[in-house]
Amino acid sequence: MMGFRFASQRRGPEPDDTSVEIVPMKRRHLRAVVAIEQQVFPSPWSLSLYLSEIAGGATRAYYVARVGGEVVGYAGLMMVAGEGHVTTIGVDPHWQRKGIGRRLLLKLAKVAVSHGIEDLTLEVRVSNVGAQTLYHEFGFAPAGIRKNYYAEVNEDAIVMWAHEVQSPAYSERLDAIEERLATS
Repeated sequence: MMGFRFASQRRGPEPDDTSVEIVPMKRRHLRAVVAIEQQVFPSPWSLSLYLSEIAGGATRAYYVARVGGEVVGYAGLMMVAGEGHVTTIGVDPHWQRKGIGRRLLLKLAKVAVSHGIEDLTLEVRVSNVGAQTLYHEFGFAPAGIRKNYYAEVNEDAIVMWAHEVQSPAYSERLDAIEERLATS
């Protein structure tokens, strides 16, 4: 199973809320996605892996974030047997810490809910405290450790779960996140 990956650094101009567009990932976006991937991950996914993922039909949901037509981030979700696995989130280093990852994760959570997913899961590096804070905002809680999951950097992963995402309480959580994004 693919692990959740999220990169974080700070740089670049501040996007305004109306300038960020989240759209389904298409083949035409993959060159930019792979370019970001190569900047932010020590073991980047290949073009062929992304082609396979976006061809995954109803069990996959991949999106890109665009600003002025430029791809600045991407995220993916695998849905199987009532569970959603966030497979990846990557944001161009110039656009990190600008809410792009939050917008992408909100989109994935809403897609999961619309597909009847009951629980969401992901893996995150033990050292990536910023990403863990973001996932807590979405109701994810630690459930275990996968030793040396990120072998390329010899680091463990925290397995996190958000349960009962079909509940009214989770819907209220997503609405509150969306409202904060609209006013930030």
